[in-house]
Formats: sequence, C-alpha cells, structure tokens
Amino acid sequence: MKTTGPDTNGIVYLVGAGPGDPDLLTLRAARLLERAELVVHDGLVDRAVLAMVNPAAELISVAKSRARHTLPQDQINALLVRAARAGRSVVRLKGGDPFVFGRGGEEAEACRAAGLTVEVVPGISAANGAAAAAQIPLTHRDASSVVSFVAGQCKGLAEQDWAGLAGKGRTLVIYMGVKTAPQIAEKLMRDGLAPDMPLAVIENGARPTMRVLRGPLAALPELVEREQVKSPALIVIGEVTAREDATIAAIAEYAA
Repeated sequence: MKTTGPDTNGIVYLVGAGPGDPDLLTLRAARLLERAELVVHDGLVDRAVLAMVNPAAELISVAKSRARHTLPQDQINALLVRAARAGRSVVRLKGGDPFVFGRGGEEAEACRAAGLTVEVVPGISAANGAAAAAQIPLTHRDASSVVSFVAGQCKGLAEQDWAGLAGKGRTLVIYMGVKTAPQIAEKLMRDGLAPDMPLAVIENGARPTMRVLRGPLAALPELVEREQVKSPALIVIGEVTAREDATIAAIAEYAA
C-alpha cells in the first residue's frame, strides 16, 4: 500500500525479506529488488536474498546488534529521505515483516514527514516462517486460540506486564530473547506460568542451518547456554510446541 506526503518527490519501498529463504519472498519484493538503485538492508537479511538484487544497485548494510548499530535509527531515516529526494529507487530491505519489530513504522513516518511516497511490501514474519519451518502450529484447536508477540530485548523488560500472555490455550512468541533468556524464564514463572510449560527455541528459522530445541520453561536459560544458541532465534512458549510429541504418543497408543 502506498501513502503519499504533501510534496512528493521520491518513493521509498519498505520491503519484508521474510525469515531467510529467498523462495519465501513475495513476487512484489523480488521485482523491486531486481530494479532497485539503492538497497538499505538489515544485517540478518540472508545473502541468498541479497543475491537477487539488481547488480548495478548500491547496497548499504545498517546491521544492528544489541550493543552496536552501524547507523543510529535517525541516521537511517535521514539516509532514506536523502536518497529518495535525489530521485533514486530506494528499497529498505528488512528481515521478516517491516511492521513486526522492524522499526518500519518509524521509517515510514519519517519518510512521509519529508513529503515522500512510501510503499510497504509485507513479508512473512519471523514467527510465521520459523514456526512453519519447524512444523509448530501457532494456533491449534486442541492447544491454543491466542497468539502474542513480544520483544525479549527492550528497555524496562522486568517492569513489563506479560501476565496472561502465556499459559493454557495460549502461545507466546518471543523475539530477540536469547540474551535475556534467564530474565524471561524468571519473569514468566514469577507471573504464574508453570515451570514445566513446554517451549521451543528455533534458531535460524526457515534456513538450511535451522535448529529446533525443546524443553520446559524452567530449563530455558540452561538450554540456550548449553546449545550456544545464537541470533536470529525465536522462543515459542506453549502447548503447541509439544504437539509433535503428543501426536507420536497417540499414534503409538492407537497402534498398540
């Protein structure tokens, strides 16, 4: 969808790159990459996706990490505005979906305020892509009818109220939670979640190097440390993560 500012003189495309596999890009995203003049991309965008970019395009990485950013967000905003005002076709390529923990909303606001046209091209979110690749249903008639997304790496984590986001009949998906796994487990159990609530940690979801690690909530910090889990990784908490075990047990019981 396009939105136009009062003095349009350029366009910025906020494009979702999906969870990693280039086959999961939308057709619109692939076409924009083929004709882009400038691609400003996140650090977690897979190289296979970047290989689809117009060979004549300029690529600028604005990789972010917990402790260091290549460019602060205000400078990224200024870069997009400056390039679009110069008449270039600008693609801001973001992992997953631009509007799910991707700061796409901030960038869209900055571009509109500068009088630029903005088009948002949605992508398969990390949660949807990783869960599908791991064959973990985020909802299931027998296990969950509510899904919540939260960021596990943010200011004031301890003070945030997550009560009711996880538990029976619910699924909680935590982005950026690897570094704060001990605080997350403690927080959820303090809010009343059972220590034996099943969970899955999905590392490099929808990529050839994907790992799916399972265990109880109380063992989350140990699991992350023992397996040396690295970003990108999602933590999925809820009964849906144990459906595979339940299905195998039911089949075995039926066969007996």
